[in-house]
This record gives sequence, structure tokens and C-alpha cells, in this order.
Amino acid sequence: MDEQMDNKKLIEAALFMSQSAMGVNELVTATGLMSPGKIHELLKELIAEYNTRDTSLQLIEIGGKYMFALKEPYASKVSNLAIGPDLTRGALRLLAYVNKNPNVLQSAVVKIFGGSTYEYMKELGEKEFIETKKSGRSKRINTTTKFKEYFNV
Repeated sequence: MDEQMDNKKLIEAALFMSQSAMGVNELVTATGLMSPGKIHELLKELIAEYNTRDTSLQLIEIGGKYMFALKEPYASKVSNLAIGPDLTRGALRLLAYVNKNPNVLQSAVVKIFGGSTYEYMKELGEKEFIETKKSGRSKRINTTTKFKEYFNV
């Protein structure tokens, strides 16, 4: 088997074993084989291959990082098998709201969800699913790359 094929399989194996999405530099470190440019080139080839394969898997890029995900309709059919994020129902509701309303002000969220917003925001912040930026006397809330990776959105 040629060296390029082995390198592609090594990248594939690293992504499969990783618990989170990996950037090109992380893959350089993990594989110890190639330059970032070569890894980026092989990743593009792998993405194209997975898009044409008759498989339930796909290789996706989110925020400059790469990971495996399930294609639809397979993802929705077996999602109950995934280990949940261990979030309270209120935190999940708040997270869904923030995802649908990017850059929302915390003060607006408090009006909708009440005083428990602060508890939910603390929970989501600790799990690194949201980030906040000061905006006047309030904060702007957005979902993070980790949220997008974890929930495959």
C-alpha cells in the first residue's frame, strides 16, 4: 500500500479515536508524520470520499476542526443511544433559545426565562456550551464551537 494511503488512514484513525474535533495542528502532533498543508490536503480528500461512500458516516469541518458525524436519517434514528450532555431541562431550553437567537442579550433572556437564567448560564458556561461578552450593562450570549461539535449543528 502506498504511503499516502497509510497517512490518510492514520488521520482517519486519529479522528475516530478522538473524543472531540481536531484541528490540523492537533493532527500533525497526533500523527507525527506530515506538514499541516499535507494533512489539510488529505482531510479534503477524506471528506470527499466519505461524501461519496455508501455509509452512515461523514467527515465534517466545524470552525477549522474536523470530526466524524452521522448522516441523516441515521443520526436521528439512533440519537437515543448517545450519552447525553448531562444538562438540566431548563439549561437545554436556554441553550436552544440562544442557538436560535445568536447574540441575544442576557437581560432579554432573563425576561423570558426568569431568575433561573443565571443558574442555567453558569451550568452552560461550565460545560463550555455558551460564551458571554459584556455589552453595556448586560452580556451578549452565543453558543461555542464546542456546542456545535457536541450537538452536530
